[in-house]
Amino acid sequence: MLSPYQTNHDRRHFLKTMAAAGVVAAGAGLGVTAMPFTARAAEIELPKLPFAENALEPVISARTISFHYGKHHAGYVKKTNAAIKGTPLESKSLEEIIMETSKNPDQQGIFNNAAQVWNHTFYWNSISPGGGKPDGALLKKINADFGSLDDCKKALADAAASRFASGWAWLVIDGGTLKAINTMNADTPMVHGMTPLLTIDVWEHAYYLDYQNRRGDYVSGLLDKLINWDFASKNMEMS
Repeated sequence: MLSPYQTNHDRRHFLKTMAAAGVVAAGAGLGVTAMPFTARAAEIELPKLPFAENALEPVISARTISFHYGKHHAGYVKKTNAAIKGTPLESKSLEEIIMETSKNPDQQGIFNNAAQVWNHTFYWNSISPGGGKPDGALLKKINADFGSLDDCKKALADAAASRFASGWAWLVIDGGTLKAINTMNADTPMVHGMTPLLTIDVWEHAYYLDYQNRRGDYVSGLLDKLINWDFASKNMEMS
């Protein structure tokens, strides 16, 4: 893996991204903070979903959310806490754990679980009932860098389809340009100096109960009906 963020600007943006997720969650009517990971004094906690388990139907079923959030996401939280217990990482925030362990191959297991906690929370905030459409500065940037919203969606769909096996598709800012990329397993754009705006989980547990091997149908459903463009816009504004 490449080195994680090293500058104060990058550090500030990482923390602002956490805050953006909390704003979106509160706006969903649940009044919860989605990513309570900074200045941590206790165990890393499983954040509450910013929507009800059945709120994404028919694109994603309540059964899938129950397993995905209640088993997989919760499992990453449990494994991260177990792995850092009694180590210097125990008192650090989640983002600090991710950034530090990404540099150390001997801590790959900790990185995998900690990054998956973060990636999943970012994913829950990247989707919302009813989705929406990008506007303002984000839409202008999409048109400038991709040509159109349809071209942006196609690039994201291609990124999701071309990720062999497990991983993530992302809309990121890289060197001032919007790009659609994918990462393998738990890898996350921030440790490569990119700013994530939204993500699509393409691990099989994200869609297999509803779509079996039809990953493309799942991705199309998200892009057409569930992408939280307001969340992406907030992340771009704070980049």
